[in-house]
Amino acid sequence: MNKIIFIERVKALAFMLIASSVFTFFIPTANAQENIAQQTSSELSKEVQQLKSQVLQLNRELFILEEDLLFPASTQIAIFVSVDIGRFFKLDSVEVKINEQDIAGFLYTDRQRIALEQGGIQKLYLGNIKLGTHQLTAIFTGLDNEGRSIKRAVTHTFEKEDDSLMIELKLVDNTSNYRTQVVVEEWVL
Repeated sequence: MNKIIFIERVKALAFMLIASSVFTFFIPTANAQENIAQQTSSELSKEVQQLKSQVLQLNRELFILEEDLLFPASTQIAIFVSVDIGRFFKLDSVEVKINEQDIAGFLYTDRQRIALEQGGIQKLYLGNIKLGTHQLTAIFTGLDNEGRSIKRAVTHTFEKEDDSLMIELKLVDNTSNYRTQVVVEEWVL
């Protein structure tokens, strides 16, 4: 019997030695795998951030390219609206035509009108137009200082050349006759 007990004890001891060596072997491997996973995660995070910044940069470049393709300088026209003081004319809406075709219109809220009266400028239209001579018509609707509905209009002939053209439509108070007039200014860039 002692032989059987001795053999069983030897088997148990051998099993414990094998188990402890296996356990010791797998613990460093698990720690190493965890370290590798953390390093890999950190590296992946850095790579993802780099990819994000590259995507944002490409998006900016695509936006600029799209603007250049959609509105090349040789055909680009931009129309802006501004108000000098606004004492004699309370702006309600504007309608703009080029060559008798409607291109833009806008209905103003009180906040937008006040912003214009405080020196703001609104980009009303950005588009393309052929080279050559064109006629712009702008009709402003609003109220005079006594609350009556009035319209102010202007017709302006301009020449579109190879450069970008910007046109500002200004509502300017004229203190000599207590009326507002529309003044057109052209900017070529």
